[in-house]
Amino acid sequence: MLQKLFLVFAFCALTLGTFAQDAYLNAKSEDTDKIYPGNTPYEVKIYPQKFKAKKPKNVIFLIGDGMGVSQVFSGITANQGHLFLENFRHIGFSKTQSADNYITDSAAGGTALACGVKTYNGAIGVDADTVKIKSILEEAADKGLATGLVATAAITHATPASFIAHQPSRNMYENIATDFLNTDIDVFIGGGNDHFTKRKDGRNLVKELEDKGYTYETDINKIAKVKSGKLAGLTAGVHNGRVAERGDMLPVATSTALNILDNSKKGFFLMVEGSAIDWGGHANSTVYIVEEMLDFDQAIGKALEFAAKDGETLVVVTADHETGGMALTGGDMSTGMVKADYPTTSHSAIMVPVFAYGPGAEEFMGIMENTDVHDKMKKLLLSK
Repeated sequence: MLQKLFLVFAFCALTLGTFAQDAYLNAKSEDTDKIYPGNTPYEVKIYPQKFKAKKPKNVIFLIGDGMGVSQVFSGITANQGHLFLENFRHIGFSKTQSADNYITDSAAGGTALACGVKTYNGAIGVDADTVKIKSILEEAADKGLATGLVATAAITHATPASFIAHQPSRNMYENIATDFLNTDIDVFIGGGNDHFTKRKDGRNLVKELEDKGYTYETDINKIAKVKSGKLAGLTAGVHNGRVAERGDMLPVATSTALNILDNSKKGFFLMVEGSAIDWGGHANSTVYIVEEMLDFDQAIGKALEFAAKDGETLVVVTADHETGGMALTGGDMSTGMVKADYPTTSHSAIMVPVFAYGPGAEEFMGIMENTDVHDKMKKLLLSK
């Protein structure tokens, strides 16, 4: 009897030990994902603050999807104390609430920034009554300015879609792709090739784009060689992979778009989205967030390099919302190590930063609504 009890006790202890070991390994794995160990920093250049005019000829609008102050500071820490964002002396905060929710999604947040209206979560380029509202990109095109969109996600995803499409739901990807044919956008680079070519209605929108004069490419190296004309760069079936897979696609795409748009004598509007900072937040992965934040900052560096040389370009950087409620719980500026924790895998309601550089940058200081960011850019670029 004692032998049986001993065997039962031993089995339970072994089982509990195995469970405890599994729990430890899982926790260790999760903790590892929440710690960015650091890497070799890239060089950050500081640009002059002197500009040729009081109003901009061009606007470059960069959106870090899911980027709150913690995400920004995780990048500063990871790059051992410096980001290109340090060039921005005019800084404010944006309230992100949507028309129907204290916590916005990317569609409503993107539409507020693109069109200047608060709308319901899920809406793309329409107001709360599903009425189409022209975006700043479309209004710029109407006035003869060149226009462009760049994203690491599908170009048909919520944020970029808000600047060119008008649909009641962000999930209507094929309808959103069709909307690209309704606007004379000069260049767009991102994922989403399947929404143009593998459609339920059988249409090949790439063929239709080519008939309208677009150069179509899927390889970022070939895309980078395009210097003029209209460009449709669709670099993935749906979304581009993480930085390790896609490389410097976002900074290269940003530079490519600027090279093309700079041919416009009237000026241009370009929106660039660092899409996957948000996905790192949803995954509660500090490593993912930091990788994407550093990649986005290098795209910001390309925008600043252009703006500093040009002298007539306003650069605005903000987010549609924050994701994960990221809390920095440790770090080391000398090594780039970042440690964080998260109360949620969803979006949060906190204000997000707004950074501005160039002619009119002083307009973007203080606390504002997300729709105010749109209104200020539109006034500076289009009210002439």
